[in-house]
Amino acid sequence: MSLQGKVAVVTGGSRGIGRAVSLRLGAMGALVVVNYVSRPDAAEEVAAQIRAAGGQAEICAFNVADTAATEEAFKKILADHGRIDILVNNAGITRDGLMVKMKESQWDEVLDTNLKGAFTCLKAVSRTMMKQRWGRIVNISSVIGFAGNAGQLNYAAAKAGLVGLTRSAARELASRNITVNGVAPGYIVTDMTRDLPEEINEKIRAEIPLGLLGEPEDVAGAVAYLVSEDGRYLTGQFIHVNGGMYMG
Repeated sequence: MSLQGKVAVVTGGSRGIGRAVSLRLGAMGALVVVNYVSRPDAAEEVAAQIRAAGGQAEICAFNVADTAATEEAFKKILADHGRIDILVNNAGITRDGLMVKMKESQWDEVLDTNLKGAFTCLKAVSRTMMKQRWGRIVNISSVIGFAGNAGQLNYAAAKAGLVGLTRSAARELASRNITVNGVAPGYIVTDMTRDLPEEINEKIRAEIPLGLLGEPEDVAGAVAYLVSEDGRYLTGQFIHVNGGMYMG
C-alpha cells in the first residue's frame, strides 16, 4: 500500500480525523500537505511527526469556505510540487440548532464549508489529475448524512450532499483513472466527543452494536485503503465506519 512519490492534500488535517489521515498517508510514503485554518501549531505538530517518522510533510493555511483563497492555495501546491495525486476532503464545522430556531447564517456557514468547500477543492485538483491520468479523492461524510439527526439539519444536509457530489464526480472522472469515494464515520473519539457528559456518551454507545466509539485511526484506515492500489476498483462508493450504528 505504498504511496511513495504521491502528493496528498488533507483539508482540516491538523486534528481529529484529519490528523489521523495525515499521519497514515505520511507513513505510507506520500508527501502530505496538512491544511489548517487557525491553529498553525497543531498543523506543524502533525507535519513534524510525519517528518520524524521519515516522511515528508508541510502545512498550508486556507479556509475551504473561501473559494478564492482555496484556489490560490492549490495553485501554489501544484507549482511547488508539480502534481497533486490525492485529495481528502475532511474539513468540516457544526452550527447545531433546531430547524425552527436555526439562523440562515448557521445554514450558510455549514453548507459553505462542508459541501461547497469540498466542491471547490475537488474542482481545483480535477484538472491536474486528469492530465496525470491518476487520482484518488476521498470525501469524509458522516453517519448523520445517511441517518439524519435532530438539531443538525444543516450538517446532515451538507453531509448528505457529499454523497451526490461523490457519485457524480466519480462518473465524470472515471475514464481518466481517477476514483472518487467517501467514508462516513459514526461517533468517533475526538475533542468534540471528549467534552460530552458521560451520560451522553453512554447513550451513544448504547446505540452502537459494537458498544464503543471509534478512533480516528479507524477512519484513517478506510481512507488508506481507498487511496491505495488495493482500492483501485472502487469508485462512487462509501465505507461506513460506525460500529454497526447505521447499516445502509
